[in-house]
Amino acid sequence: MFVEIKYLNLLSTRLDKFKRKKDSLWNFRCPICGDSQRNRTKARGFVFQIKGDLVYKCHNCGVSMPLGKLIEHMDPQLYKEYKLEKFQNSNKPRIDQRKVKRVVSTKPVFKKNILDGLVSLDNLNNSHPAKEYILDRRLPTEALYFTEKFKEWTNSVKPNTFQDVKEDEGRIIIPFKTQEGVVFGYQGRSLSNTGLRYITILLDEERPKIFGLDTIDYDKKIYITEGPFDSLLLRNCVAMAGADVSLSGILGDNLVYVYDNEPRNTQITSRIQKHINNGNSVVIWPKHIIQKDINDMFLGGLCVQNLVESNTYVGLTAQLKFNEWKK
Repeated sequence: MFVEIKYLNLLSTRLDKFKRKKDSLWNFRCPICGDSQRNRTKARGFVFQIKGDLVYKCHNCGVSMPLGKLIEHMDPQLYKEYKLEKFQNSNKPRIDQRKVKRVVSTKPVFKKNILDGLVSLDNLNNSHPAKEYILDRRLPTEALYFTEKFKEWTNSVKPNTFQDVKEDEGRIIIPFKTQEGVVFGYQGRSLSNTGLRYITILLDEERPKIFGLDTIDYDKKIYITEGPFDSLLLRNCVAMAGADVSLSGILGDNLVYVYDNEPRNTQITSRIQKHINNGNSVVIWPKHIIQKDINDMFLGGLCVQNLVESNTYVGLTAQLKFNEWKK
């Protein structure tokens, strides 16, 4: 099931409350029916194994389908890659496991600094499309890198991640580092408006997808945004980068969660409500702010640091502000 698991993981950043419950069992909110509308914490979509294949079933709407159909429903382009890789994989010679004397099952060992083979955005010409994109967004470049062939480079640091590298492309590399500065994963941001804008690769699957751990002061208030680019515009900030987990056990209790300004987005509102219920500090945007994220606010001439600090709430005040914001 290597191919199925690989493509399920590629899809995971778009599956709300995605988590691996145990071997061959994954759980998330159903992307078909939207799951429970009254209880946003419920996740009743499951992927599990039947006779060697992965299937999807929702215990809310009752839909049942092979994993491939779920991938096709959510991302037709990703489904084409999945089908091609499945076909190629099915034509590989099978190994007689009775003749295998010993199978070594250990966590892969990766190069300590996988970024050595990449070009830093700082070293690119300002007219290069990758650097031009970041400069147009008025974002700092020092933490970012670029590769001309994302799939090929990924296979060099995490072998067999992509079976088909024919349709490769250049991507901005956003590295995830530990507090000590060791890279444990990264996101590849496409320069194209078609296909997957972000692809997340974890070299250590046990680590949550958090960007910026190597840059923050753990003794000060830590801000948490949704995306890495937004986090570059705030002081002492990390990004969840698709992770939907409690970060208090990782970063301490002096945290402020900063979500996008999208009051009609059910995923965002449910997550903010969860943090309010848990007693966390959250940012509730004023009604006059029309931009949807920190980068757009910054481009609109707003002082995002002051805006965030002056609109941070907790407890009953947070609930009242939240109720008004989402109307």
